[in-house]
Amino acid sequence: MTTLQSVPALGTHPAAGSLPSRAETREQLSKATYDLLVIGGGILGISTAWHAAQSGLRVALVDAGDFAGATSSASSKLLHGGLRYLQTGAVKLVAENHFERRAVSRQVAPHLANPLTFYLPVYKGGPHGAAKLGAGVFAYSALSAFGDGVGHLLSPAKAAQDVPELRTDNLKAVAVYGDDQMNDARMALMTVRAAVDAGATVLNHAEVTGLRFTQGRVTGADLKDRTSGDEFGVDARLVLNATGPWVDHLRRMEDPNAAPSIRLSKGAHLVLKRTSPWKAALATPIDKYRITFALPWEDMLLLGTTDEEYEGDPGEVAVDEKDITQILDEAAFSIRDQQLSRDLITYSFAGLRVLPGGPGDTSKAKRETVVTEGRGGMLSVAGGKWTTFRHIGRTVMNKLASLPGHPLGEDMEPVSRLPKKLPLPGIANPNAVAHRLLVDGGTPGPRMSADTARHLATHYGSLSFDIARLANDNPELAERIHPDAPEIWAQVAYARDHEWAETADDVLRRRTTLTIRGLATDEIRTRVEDMLGKKA
Repeated sequence: MTTLQSVPALGTHPAAGSLPSRAETREQLSKATYDLLVIGGGILGISTAWHAAQSGLRVALVDAGDFAGATSSASSKLLHGGLRYLQTGAVKLVAENHFERRAVSRQVAPHLANPLTFYLPVYKGGPHGAAKLGAGVFAYSALSAFGDGVGHLLSPAKAAQDVPELRTDNLKAVAVYGDDQMNDARMALMTVRAAVDAGATVLNHAEVTGLRFTQGRVTGADLKDRTSGDEFGVDARLVLNATGPWVDHLRRMEDPNAAPSIRLSKGAHLVLKRTSPWKAALATPIDKYRITFALPWEDMLLLGTTDEEYEGDPGEVAVDEKDITQILDEAAFSIRDQQLSRDLITYSFAGLRVLPGGPGDTSKAKRETVVTEGRGGMLSVAGGKWTTFRHIGRTVMNKLASLPGHPLGEDMEPVSRLPKKLPLPGIANPNAVAHRLLVDGGTPGPRMSADTARHLATHYGSLSFDIARLANDNPELAERIHPDAPEIWAQVAYARDHEWAETADDVLRRRTTLTIRGLATDEIRTRVEDMLGKKA
């Protein structure tokens, strides 16, 4: 893991400048001609914008909602090799996923990812035997060069010590392996910041109302600022459609006769209060192909996920009673009833996986990335996994370089020459950052609590010092937003001035954990909205 040689004291850390206003950004977008306009601020679009800006292209990125506002903040929060892919013999894919996982968690964003031990319980009559799963987790760890230890079998008694709520009736053995975990919204926001640091111009809450054409080719887009109602446009030599579940909607703007290119799979999750500490996660086989997760995450328990074809409006995807029942019933295979009370549920969310078009069970479909070119020259990218977001960005850039008739390849640095593991902003050893926050965080303001210091360190890295300085300068900002959550009001001010937060949901759902904890009260929401109205 990357470590800091030294962590600066609060008073010596350079202050970050505030973002340009939305009006200034709109003016900048409408006056320039960009090499690449990326439509869609999910992780695919964000990663592509980051890599394109690194390559020397003039890049703009827009999204109709918030960055990571849909699918990219509705994941299982994992960076993983994909244990279930071994079932289909996709050994090379697992090895590639592991490479990307290790790169992100150790060199790119060690401040935003953390290792997580997984227990895979083997019950009498279950879909897999102990010997098969033992061999599977050994092979899985081997494909990761044993960087997370050697996959092995564990006794039920030892596993129950680490996961007190584990069902031990008919439990024959427990297979053990390692992967990594993250807060997906925070990882996405840091990648947006990396793209901006590399020169990209970005704007969220900016809806595409139409595409611009020059001699039949797509050369930009008309947009509407959803926060102000202002209409403006962006001109670009090439447009990339990275709108996830909406990818075919935008393709039909380019060509009304465009055939569907994707299908959607809905994945729902529940967040519950934990009844006891968990030292490991559970990955419980449901059938030959599916696994249900129970993940300790943000001091809560994350359960999921479902996998069923979805044909409705992507903007209306939501968790329903059927999803809740399915998730709790499947979790009950390996978790005791007291941890699965509905009274413990604080939040639920659903996202849409974008899969290649075609027949078959969505749970067996490959999570591959599809890049297509439309009749107007617009590129569309869809699919893929969170774990491989850097690889997807490189894949799209290689596609841009190889397009016949497009001059971008002459202007951009080849992807092969880019830094292989360029870190995201704030990279630091979170333990060192948390220690420094505790040492310096009480001067001159109130002493920072240990859980707040740890939360800041693992969500912002060294950028935590900018937030601590805000709290030190204004004691009101040092106060907790809610007594049962580690966040402080300085994070709201920081989200407003440095992280493109425009709405209360931007702050409470994606820049903090208040919503997922069930703590986003009307009073808190009103105060957040009031703070957002007071731009620095």
